[in-house]
Amino acid sequence: MIKRVPIIPTVIVLVAAALIVWLGIWNLQRAKLHEAQLSSFQAAARMPPIIFPDVLKPDTQLPLYRFATGNCLRVVNWRTSAGEDRNEEPGFVIIADCATSHGPAMSVELGWTKNPNAKVNWSGGLVSGVIVPDRVSQIRLAAATTAAGLEPIATPTPTVPVTPGRNRGYAATWFALAAIALIMYALAVRKRLKAQP
Repeated sequence: MIKRVPIIPTVIVLVAAALIVWLGIWNLQRAKLHEAQLSSFQAAARMPPIIFPDVLKPDTQLPLYRFATGNCLRVVNWRTSAGEDRNEEPGFVIIADCATSHGPAMSVELGWTKNPNAKVNWSGGLVSGVIVPDRVSQIRLAAATTAAGLEPIATPTPTVPVTPGRNRGYAATWFALAAIALIMYALAVRKRLKAQP
């Protein structure tokens, strides 16, 4: 009697293994993308200062980690965000959303505090610093000078959501899972074939 490999389970396992391998390849591609982003951010930090952009055009690269100067005509809103001071102690950064002469608001990160309800005596004016990501307004200016009553914020450091090293680690995990699944299935099929008369 001819010993037969089960077709449907084999197809399912092969499709699952292919999907897992694809996830590994996708993570390797993400690692390359994140490396390129970090490289771009590091290059931006060495470029000449710019005027803080009043209008962000769609499909254009944000000027993250560039030095810039902007003019806050008046503060229209205060908010806080989680952040660290220069000693990496967790707390809150105080952010002022400002009106500008050219339309859209400019957000300015003025300093760090333990108190999320800290009152800041700052009415605006020319401010310089580094452009960093912002969840509300896409970008904000991390001021180089700290407002009175606040502590200096951590030095803005270029970051990406997932480091390239972690992406590669995820890829290695996916590839290992695919290999383990295939080996276990091969051993199960071999055992089944041996048990057949």
